[in-house]
Order: sequence, then structure tokens, then C-alpha cells
Amino acid sequence: MTEAGQPLLELKDITRRFGAIEALRGVSFSVRRGEVVALLGDNGAGKSTLVKIIAGGLEPSSGRMIFDGVERTFASPAAAKAAGIETVYQDLSLCTNVDVVANFFMGRELTKNVLGIRVLDEKAMEDICAKAIAAAGTRIPSLHVNVEHLSGGQRQAIELNRFVHFGGKLVLLDEPFAALGVEQTRRGLDMIKRVAAQGIGVIVITHVMAQAFQVADRIVVIRQGVVAGDIAGDKTTPEEVIRMITGDAQMGRQASA
Repeated sequence: MTEAGQPLLELKDITRRFGAIEALRGVSFSVRRGEVVALLGDNGAGKSTLVKIIAGGLEPSSGRMIFDGVERTFASPAAAKAAGIETVYQDLSLCTNVDVVANFFMGRELTKNVLGIRVLDEKAMEDICAKAIAAAGTRIPSLHVNVEHLSGGQRQAIELNRFVHFGGKLVLLDEPFAALGVEQTRRGLDMIKRVAAQGIGVIVITHVMAQAFQVADRIVVIRQGVVAGDIAGDKTTPEEVIRMITGDAQMGRQASA
């Protein structure tokens, strides 16, 4: 377990090669519990590769990843999820032809014994789901509506609520608001703040600078496979971050916590 003051996630000199192509060339940064880190960079900078390594979709070529006080290399996304790491992609991972409760408990269904037969405890699952969603301030017309009839923001909220309820420790959000409207994006940003307030680490990948500055405690810029900037959000400006992304700023700028 992570001790007080230790990072929840610590990456040390992470590299990743695809044949002769070096996608990551020694990435190092950390994420604390309850901290929101915006991961920024141009297309091809290495952001997606790094997220896949954290989430268990790829193994690093070299380097160390320490999660929750233990050095780890996840062999699969399932292994990362079991450790408490969840990735929420733009297209989500919900089953749209079943209702909210079924999605909330997908793979974790509660059962009860009825005359010696195990059956779904639908009442218990509905009660737990309702409390979790209400506590998060999510507005959903009915827990029994199929997810296909919900908005993108509502679907995203279900994934985040599920993650928090089942003891998630670090959530990776990959362009979470790309398909959402203004109001849904505002609610999504508020949801991220509420998730972090519960002591969960959050990494957000976004190409929208305003979103990064609105929600992030710290901004990490990846450029050409290395960290070009790591700075508190309130100690920089969008113009400075753009210079880091494009290479006009001094490489490797670091900020004290």
C-alpha cells in the first residue's frame, strides 16, 4: 500500500520500442492520490502508448512502474483493472442493450439463495446502484433504461461511478469529452473533481487546453517520447504549455510540487 506522501503511480525512465521506432524515450513522472494530472502532447507524441503501458495493454521495453507502493508490470488490462486501474475511453465499454444496473454490476453481480438456488439479487443491486449514482450527483431518468438511450455524459458517469464504488485507485481518461456537448462536458469535469476528492488518482488525456486548465492539478507534456514539461496548473499558462508541446520551451522543465 502507498504510504502517506508517496506517489500512487510512479513512472521511471519508461521506454517503448516498435522495431526501429522509439515511441517512448525515458518517461518519468508521478501521480498522487487525489491528484488530477492532464497528459498533453501533439499527435504521435507517445501519450497513447504510455497510457496503454499503465493500463496493461503494452509492456515497456525498459523502465520501472511503481503502483500503490509495489513495482508492477501488468501483463493485461485485466491485471491492471484487478490492481485498481481503470481506463475510460471515448467510446466507453458499456453494454448498450442492457440497463444501468446491469452495466454497473457487469461481472460483479450479486446473488442470493432462494430454495437452494442462486439467483440475482436485483433489489440489492438496484439499491446500491441508486445510492452510488445519487452520491455522485449523476442525473439518470431511470436505472432500468437501456444504456443506448442515455447521453454520452450519462454513460461516462456510469463508468466512473462503477469504478469508484468498486475500489478503483487510478483512472485514465482518454479524450473523455470529445463527443460531448458543452453542458455534458461541464458535468464531466465536475465528476472528475468529485472522483479525485475521494482520494483517487486521475490522468486525463485531452487536446482541449481549456479543459486541462479547468480540472488539472498538474500538467505533464509529452513531446517526441519524452517529458517536455511537468508543472502545476496554477504555475503556467496555455501559451507556455503550447510552447512545450511544439518544442519552443526548454525541454524537461520541472516544477516543484
